[in-house]
Formats: sequence, C-alpha cells, structure tokens
Amino acid sequence: MLPPSPINLLVYCGSRSGTDARFRSVAENLADRMAEAGMTLIYGGGGIGIMGAVARRLIEHNGTVVGIIPEFLNSTEVALPWCTELIEVHSMHERKMKMLERCHAILALPGGFGTMDELFEAITWRQLGLHNKPIGLLNVDGFYDHLAKQIDVMHHEDLISKESRAHVRIGTSLDELLPWLESNASVLPPDPLLPRWT
Repeated sequence: MLPPSPINLLVYCGSRSGTDARFRSVAENLADRMAEAGMTLIYGGGGIGIMGAVARRLIEHNGTVVGIIPEFLNSTEVALPWCTELIEVHSMHERKMKMLERCHAILALPGGFGTMDELFEAITWRQLGLHNKPIGLLNVDGFYDHLAKQIDVMHHEDLISKESRAHVRIGTSLDELLPWLESNASVLPPDPLLPRWT
C-alpha cells in the first residue's frame, strides 16, 4: 500500500542549537521544503534547539506539526504549545514508538545523545524487520562524517550486513535525501510483536 502524498516525515534532531549556525538554517530550510510539499512533521514536541527551529518555521508556514513528548520532559524541552497536535506520553519508549507509528519516513539532522538514541533504535528495529520506514541522515558540514565512517567499518568487519547497511542513506543535501525518502516511504505500522523487544 502506497503512502499518502504528501508524507508524514519524522525528524530526529537536537534539543540544543549547537555552535554551527548552519544547523539552524538547514532546519529552517527543511521546514520550508516540507511546507512547500505539504508534508506533516512528526517530532519530539520541544520548542527549543534545532527541533524547535524546524517546528516553529513550519508553523509559520501554517504547516502541520505533530509533537510527541513525555510528561517528564515537558518542562526541560519546553513543549511547543502551537503544535497542530501535541501528544503527551508516559515514557521515552512510548514517545519513540508513537513517532514511528505516525510517520512514513525518517530524517535525522544534527543532534546529541537523544538524537543518536532515537536514530539507532529506529535503525535496529528496521534491521530486525520491525518496521520498513526509510532512514536518512543529513550530513550538515561534515557532522556525520565520523558516524558514516564507523558504519562502513562495521560493514567491512561483517558486523552488519550489506542489506542492513542499505537501510540508512547519508546525504549532504535535502535535494538528495527528500526524493529518496518520499519514494521509499511506508504506511505500514511497526510490527505488532514489538513488545517482545522492549
């Protein structure tokens, strides 16, 4: 079953802004592109950092923004009250599961430990066959160079298969990644047997 057009794009990114001004500008450019295409943003619900930049910009364009945030992070990440839909959940796992349920494709921008946690859990679930959403990493100013090299090392050492390696696409431009994410987007929900892995 083909996904609807436009798609729901899950964006993983930092709750901090970082020192590179390009991180924010790329986040806002992504929001502009999403608004132009009519895509819905699925994200962590915060109003600060890179995640806040994407969401606020899309809201400025009257785009659809679905934020999903655990109750205990509501004050730390400062939930964005202007989301089209703001969903409070009880735990980090519930947040990640709900985001995967609502999206058709996944894109990671620069971020810290939280972004890496979300990204690698999504990659691992894809490897296990628990979902089939495409996963892209936007390599802004070389941010993901070292991670890309580590993934290649893991593949070279036969710790991940060629098929698993292909689940993740790393690109340097939205022109490269967005068409790939759209063409490989999936409406299938995560596997109902998922609780076995929690």
